Amino acid sequence: MQYDFLPGGALAVEGGDEIIEGINKIGTLFQNKGASIVQTQDWHPQNDKSFASNHPGKEPGDEFHGDGIGPVLWPDHCVQGTKGAEFHEDLDKILARAIIRKGMDSEVDSYSGFRDQLKKKETGLRGFLKGLDVKRIFISGLALDYCCYYTAIDGIEFEFDVNFIVDLTRGIDDPEGSISSALEDMKSKGVKFLNKDSFY
Repeated sequence: MQYDFLPGGALAVEGGDEIIEGINKIGTLFQNKGASIVQTQDWHPQNDKSFASNHPGKEPGDEFHGDGIGPVLWPDHCVQGTKGAEFHEDLDKILARAIIRKGMDSEVDSYSGFRDQLKKKETGLRGFLKGLDVKRIFISGLALDYCCYYTAIDGIEFEFDVNFIVDLTRGIDDPEGSISSALEDMKSKGVKFLNKDSFY
């Protein structure tokens, strides 16, 4: 829930701000039950090759298929040390037991909270969860069809019980249809869907 992914940000997800309150409530509920909260944070270098600005003649949203980059190019966002990379002030950050930064390699993007797009470098999230003997994870946040989706798929591959809180995510849908295809793929791979009301 970083500023650049919220309305007014460089890569704003429509309605992204609408889920902050719900995430805070769920986070508090989970913490009170002894669960560990982990936040992921995009932390891109300025020369990140996933940025359209680093490809002459390209614009944000242009289709691009590179080794670990794509399927589209993005506007500059969540650049290390900028306001856009910070968590929104309304997000209850004190709930987080750990913050996992990702996207720090300028050559390879990292949508998943677990590892980069080439599946070569891990972020440390898997080791952190295994160290706590975590078996089941719940995913919320932005964006449904990228960071949340890839984190869920990697979670399944790493043999976690993955639960996706659908109404506490919002998607980009770029390219068009990416939200529906992400939901279909997650379902086919065993990700469980639920809504925030399931917890109350």
